[in-house]
Amino acid sequence: MKAAFYTLGCKVNQAETEYMSEILEKAGFEIVSSSEEADFYIINSCTVTATADRKTRQSVRRFRRNHPSSVIILTGCMPQAFPKEAESLKEADIVLGNRNDGDILKLINQYNTEKNRILKISSHQSGDKFQNCSIAKFSERIRAFVKIEDGCDRFCSYCIIPTSRGRVRSKSPENLKEEIRLLAFNGIKEIVLVGINLSAYGKNECFNIVDAVRICAENENIKRVRLGSLEPDHITDDILKDLKKIEKFCPQFHISLQSGCNRTLRNMNRHYTAEEYMELCRKIRKTFVNASLTTDVMVGFCGESEADFNESLEFVKKAAFEKVHVFPYSERSTTKASLMGDDIPKKEKERRAEIMIRESEKIRTDYFNSLIGKTVCVLVENEIMEGIYQGYTENYTPIRIKSEKNIIGDEINVIITEANVEYCSAELLF
Repeated sequence: MKAAFYTLGCKVNQAETEYMSEILEKAGFEIVSSSEEADFYIINSCTVTATADRKTRQSVRRFRRNHPSSVIILTGCMPQAFPKEAESLKEADIVLGNRNDGDILKLINQYNTEKNRILKISSHQSGDKFQNCSIAKFSERIRAFVKIEDGCDRFCSYCIIPTSRGRVRSKSPENLKEEIRLLAFNGIKEIVLVGINLSAYGKNECFNIVDAVRICAENENIKRVRLGSLEPDHITDDILKDLKKIEKFCPQFHISLQSGCNRTLRNMNRHYTAEEYMELCRKIRKTFVNASLTTDVMVGFCGESEADFNESLEFVKKAAFEKVHVFPYSERSTTKASLMGDDIPKKEKERRAEIMIRESEKIRTDYFNSLIGKTVCVLVENEIMEGIYQGYTENYTPIRIKSEKNIIGDEINVIITEANVEYCSAELLF
């Protein structure tokens, strides 16, 4: 039997897709691309915005329309957060929440036997333990997303994640060490540690995020370790100091901002000020040579005035982020922000998003142009077209290189020759 996965959303979802894929593969399934014919199509959904929900609905319906005789499975955050809405998607034969991902094989077998629609969405409970979702390989082959944390206790006013993911819980260091051993054995050279609130890793435990980085770095076959998205108020001076001591740690910091306006941050129930965030940026750049800072920025949040938006825009310019993910506010039912009213028109949100994207891309282009003529070390990940390979520097600058020989998996020095807003081009040093 053939199974295909279609994944929406964050790196955690991608890691969970790999976990489910390995469960099915061990049971004898052939895992194929979602563009190929398959007996089962599994849509791993995101629900962080209304747009994400719409993409999920469209995906379920598209796979049903294009593959009428296949079994369609919906899982992930959307059914977990909105079980009634997920149940109403009759095109899906099996609907399960992210708390039940480990049951995917059992539910497929049940469906094959009974031929009846299956709904299984178990609610997250306080005190839940971390689900052991370890993987042994990754579809990208060189770089693997390793999930070490799940859930969030922050309750930002706009966010549905505590409902869709539950409370903070962490993978044990022992399980992580064994997972890294298997990944390294199977050729993985770079580890990206990911979580829903990654910087809360080890909360109420006797370990923290630095311990996780150390565990990865201790494996001699792992060349690089980097972190996924972080929350600014969890990154202490001690954590920065300890990360600096780990030679394999990559100084790329994706730190969620959401807004550079203090009034908006308070309304969002974020736990820091714009000034505190800027001070953290200063500390990171002082501590790490060639550190890169990337972030997420929301525009059009409830009550965001033109002055508030401009304040946030000026903050982004001053911080000079190497990359900014910009998205308009999307009301999520059951959140505190949904009681405030979505009072910014859609066209105005889109206008503000366009301005923020345009200004942030100028910063990114200027940064890439500043790299021309410099020598950098690149871990090559894949061949994007014949003779053209792509990899990343330690601070996650995308680099494309011409080479007559296969250099996938090599860590090589190159000199940057050209740049645009998406990537830098470089030549091999001989």
